Amino acid sequence: MAVANKESLRKRIYKIIFEAETPLGKAFDISLLVLILSSVTVVTLESVVELRRNYLTLFIALEWIFTIIFTIEYFLRIYSSPKPSKYIFSFFGIVDLLSIIPTYLSLIILGSQYFLVIRVLRLLRVARIFKLTRFINEGQVLSKALRASVTKIMVFLGVVLTVIVIVGSAMYIIEGAKSGFTSIPISIYWTIVTLTTVGYGDIAPQTPLGQILASFIMIMGYGIIAVPTGIVSVELAKTERDALALTKVCPNCHKEGHLPEASYCFNCGYHFKSFK
Repeated sequence: MAVANKESLRKRIYKIIFEAETPLGKAFDISLLVLILSSVTVVTLESVVELRRNYLTLFIALEWIFTIIFTIEYFLRIYSSPKPSKYIFSFFGIVDLLSIIPTYLSLIILGSQYFLVIRVLRLLRVARIFKLTRFINEGQVLSKALRASVTKIMVFLGVVLTVIVIVGSAMYIIEGAKSGFTSIPISIYWTIVTLTTVGYGDIAPQTPLGQILASFIMIMGYGIIAVPTGIVSVELAKTERDALALTKVCPNCHKEGHLPEASYCFNCGYHFKSFK
C-alpha cells in the first residue's frame, strides 16, 4: 500500500512539474517563470558596482533562496521522472543543473555566480506554460528548415568565400601598400567588411579602378545578404505545410513534439497509457 501511494505521489509530482495540462501544473510553471526572471534580475543588478556596494547582503541572500528552490525543483524532477537518467542528460536537465551549480561554486571560486544568467535559457519553457502550442510548433518548423537549408547555404558560402579571395587579391594588386592594402589577408579583410556592408572605413581604395571594384562589391553585398534569407524562407514554407501542433511530452525520454492523441513516443516507443 505504501509503495502504491509512493508511486501515485511520484506521478502526481511528474504531472505538476513536467506538464501544464492542469491548473496546478500551470501555476507551478508560472511560479517557476517568475522565480527565473527574478533570479536573473538579481544577478544582473548585482553586477552594477553602486548597487552591489549598497545591497550586497540582500543580493547574496536572495540568490541563495533562489538556488535552494531551484535545487529542490531539480531533485523533484529527478525523483518524479520514470527514467531519471533521461532527464538528467536531456537539454533541460543539463540547463537546470547548470543553473544551480554556480552559486555553490561561488563559495570556492569568487565571481562564478554571474554564470547564473544561464537560467534565462529555462524561459524556453514559457511556450509550454501558457499552452502556446504554435510557438513550440514554429520552433520545430524553424529547426527543420535550418537543417534542410544547411547544404545549400554551405555551397553558397563557398562561392562567396571564393569571390572574397579573388577580389581581395585583386585589390592588393590594384591598390598596394600605399593605400593600406599591405597584404592579401588585409585585402581579404577589407573585402569581407565591404561585402557585409559593415564598412569600418579603416581602409579605403584610392585609385579609380579600386573604387570601381569597391562599388561592385558594395552592390553585390545587398544581394548576398538576401540569398541565405531566401533559401531559409523557401524551406520554411515547405516545412510549415506539414507542421502540426505537437505539445505532448514523453515521460520516458522527455522528447517533445507528439500529437495530443498519440499513444506511443516517436523517439523511444514508450506507451503513454502505461504512465497514468
